[in-house]
Amino acid sequence: MNYRKLLVGTVFAGTALSLVVAPVPSNADQYLPRLGDIMNLVQVRHAKLWFAGQAKNWDLAAYELAQLKQSLADAASFYSGLPVDNVTTLSQPIQSISDAIAAKDNKRFASAVTELTSGCNACHATMERGYVAIRIPTDRPFGNQDFRPPGR
Repeated sequence: MNYRKLLVGTVFAGTALSLVVAPVPSNADQYLPRLGDIMNLVQVRHAKLWFAGQAKNWDLAAYELAQLKQSLADAASFYSGLPVDNVTTLSQPIQSISDAIAAKDNKRFASAVTELTSGCNACHATMERGYVAIRIPTDRPFGNQDFRPPGR
């Protein structure tokens, strides 16, 4: 029985070691997410940002805003066909959201997220994707996440 465990452990260790020393793929072999997939992440972050702000969980809101910004930056860097102006015009609402989060100001936060949402829709319209209409979320699709700050 001990030999069997030793054999299984050796096979497992050898497999794990071969994965560790496997060559890293070149840039040409790396996965490039589709633009729609990135935008789906932006949409999720937009919703989570909203719910975090509504719950006054400013740490979570700041985190979701940073994730949203990174996804937009990824979209702009991976897809050169996107008009840069469309992405950079979102920088003002993003800064307004950041300022509202820092001030813990729910009214300013709501206004800034509304401005961001309008910017998203304006971008979609210029890209002939106006049928992708984003709005402030009304229902929580994330029933498995508590948006309240810790201790509340």
